[in-house]
Parts: sequence; structure tokens; C-alpha cells
Amino acid sequence: MRRFDPARVPPEPLFVLGGVSQFVGQAMAIDLFDDLAPGGVALLRVFGAALMIVVLRRSWKRRWTAAELGWASVFGIVLAAMNLSIYYSIEVVPLGNAVAIEFLGPVAVAAFGTRNLRSGTALALATAGVVVLAGVETDGTLRGVWFALLAGAFWAGYIVLGHRVARGAAWVDGLGVGMFAGALVISPFGIPHVPTAVREPALLGLAFIIGLLSNVIPYGIDQWAMRRLNRHRFALLQALQPVTAAAVGFLLLSQTPSAREFIGIGLVIVAIFLSRSEDRTAAALG
Repeated sequence: MRRFDPARVPPEPLFVLGGVSQFVGQAMAIDLFDDLAPGGVALLRVFGAALMIVVLRRSWKRRWTAAELGWASVFGIVLAAMNLSIYYSIEVVPLGNAVAIEFLGPVAVAAFGTRNLRSGTALALATAGVVVLAGVETDGTLRGVWFALLAGAFWAGYIVLGHRVARGAAWVDGLGVGMFAGALVISPFGIPHVPTAVREPALLGLAFIIGLLSNVIPYGIDQWAMRRLNRHRFALLQALQPVTAAAVGFLLLSQTPSAREFIGIGLVIVAIFLSRSEDRTAAALG
């Protein structure tokens, strides 16, 4: 019998698995906003995920260099800020639309370095998609769109810094330790709501489950993928995320996209595929 080799698994199904896990967690998080607010859910999500990884990996036993701790901390702070920003966005904007807008971050990473007509067209299409999606709601739309754009900027940083951590000796340990640093930075937004979670263990348990679904599983998959793929190829595969988010929003939150919203999401997805470099072989081997 041939021995199972994880390196032979194509990244696409793993990205879909990670996306489904992440956005099911996002859908669950929306249900907790009334009790813990976006800041409280984000803090418990990031802290809980960090705790799970560090305990599972026994990360305290490895020898850390100052550089490893520094890069892991910056990575974790960007990751936590991305989580917090998208929560403030999906509080008022449908999940699929918020993620499509946020997707400008990976578009920028994919287009960077391919300064040609194709990358310019990709960015133009992505911008058009954002303009279309910006009108999906009436009240609170502008605030939700701005937070989605902010989350997109952090998503770009997540890809760049994530590759730095994933290709180092710490990799998954760096993810866990980094999220502790991220939880510390976003704590002012969530600490006022933590006593409510402590008084109601069911809420605390749900928040930690969200951390498992939205951080541990998808970001763990990302760390594995980042060790195999370069930034450009990794960013291209993020095109699967808006589609997954829209599907989860439809199935779990009854958020049915309109024809206009389908067009906006489609423009953003097409943009990422147009942003491919001409040297596809090098991107795939990354």
C-alpha cells in the first residue's frame, strides 16, 4: 500500500475545507454579537485559538530566537486586527459581500510585481466590484465597507508575514504564539465583554469553538500551504474564499445575494485570476 504523502494533496480542496470551516465560524460569531459584541467575540476567538495551538504543540518547549518571536508577534497582531475588522464589517454587511470586498488584499498581493496590462485590468475589475458591492445595504453600509477594506489591508499583511513565519523553523508554533500577541493588542476592544462570557460558560464555549473553526483549522491549513506555495500562487487560491463565504451566508444566514451582488462578487473573483503572472510554472512551484 502506498504511504500517504501530504505533499501530494492538491491545495484547492484544502482551501475549500479551510474556507468552509472559517465561514461557518463567522456565521456562528454573528449570533454572539448581541451578547459579546464583535470586539468580545474577536478577542475570545483569537485567544482561544492561540491557547489550543500552544497547548497542542507544547510551544513553550522549543527554543525561540528573538527574531522568531518578533516576526510571530507582528504576524499575530496583523491576523488579530484582520479578525476584528471583518467582524465589525459583517455586523452590518452580508458575509459574502464583506469577504468579497476584503478580498482586495489578496488581489493586491497577487498583482504586485506583475506590472503589466493584466495586473492593471485586475485591479480595475476589483475596484469595480467593490463599487458594486458598496451599495448592498442602506444603514451602516459605508462603515461596513470601510471595515471590510481595512480587513483587506490586514489580509494582505497576513499573506506576506504568514509566509515569513511559515517558512521558518517555528511555523505553526509561530502562529499560536503570534495570536497571543494579537489577542493582547485587540484586548481593549474585547475585555469589557469578557465578564459576560465568564458568567455564561455556554457563550465562552461557543467563542472557543469559533476560534477552532475560524482560526486553528483554516490558518493551520494556510501555514501548510504557505510552506509549499509562493505568495502569488497562495493569493490566487484565495479566490475560493468569497465564493465559500457567499455559500455559507446563503445556507446558514439566509443571505441571498441579489443579481447585482453576484456581479460584484464575480468581478472581484475574475480580478484575481487576471492578476496571474505570465510565468505560471514558477508560481505553481513557488
